[in-house]
Amino acid sequence: MMLRMPVLSRVLVIRPGATKFDDEQRIKGSLDMPMSDQGRAQVDLLAAELADIRVKTIFAAPCESARETAERLAKGRDVRVKVIDAFKNIDHGLWHGKLLEEMRRNQPRVYRTGQESPDDLCPPGGESIRDARARVVKAIRKVVKKSREEMVAVVAPEPMASIIRSALSGEPLVNLWQAETDSATWDLVESESR
Repeated sequence: MMLRMPVLSRVLVIRPGATKFDDEQRIKGSLDMPMSDQGRAQVDLLAAELADIRVKTIFAAPCESARETAERLAKGRDVRVKVIDAFKNIDHGLWHGKLLEEMRRNQPRVYRTGQESPDDLCPPGGESIRDARARVVKAIRKVVKKSREEMVAVVAPEPMASIIRSALSGEPLVNLWQAETDSATWDLVESESR
């Protein structure tokens, strides 16, 4: 019988720089938007902050802000960028473009569900958080497995970044509404798998 040793995976979960909708506190979901000037400035600071972290590939969601963030982080480094369609942000259906404050004020019950049990949320005409989690879990496992014991970098917009972080850490997703805007931040998630 062969004993399998645990493998430590280290995943850098990176949120793109802000878009105009992030600046305005609007729900962008799967809308494909470029970064705002503020978002580009955020990514420039992030690139300097992460300059000493070694990765071979930055895996990015297919949206423009995530791709541009990944390309800016890879610039001048021996790092390639690979777009992963499964990291596409959640389709928020009829919620696209709504102000977060408008959701809180006009749909208090839905807003509360997003705070207390986001996995139970499904926007009208959109994708449920539970379905998005299932979609991303397969993709993140594949990326981590291919990268073996190397650091993995994933650029995904919110709330997909929080779903990825939750799937990797095993911690529950909390407060969807706090995880709706991007501002070029990152988390390092370390976990063991057999």
